Amino acid sequence: MNLAKLAPGERGKITKIGALGPLKRRLMDMGVLVGEEVRVEKVAPLGDPIEITVKNYKLSLRKSEAEGIAVEVVA
Repeated sequence: MNLAKLAPGERGKITKIGALGPLKRRLMDMGVLVGEEVRVEKVAPLGDPIEITVKNYKLSLRKSEAEGIAVEVVA
């Protein structure tokens, strides 16, 4: 499952970051790391962007960026 498929309010644990190059570095700099827990706060009406919380920081990601982040749903 990828981060873009989580509904608002759901939590997930990052298992893999499929981005490459500068995008991967930017995500890592923002705290999006394997093993971190993320929570989807809200999704824009057309599905883009997606607002998430990582390490108590709120971030907005494009749907295409979120699709490259594999997560495991956390109850």
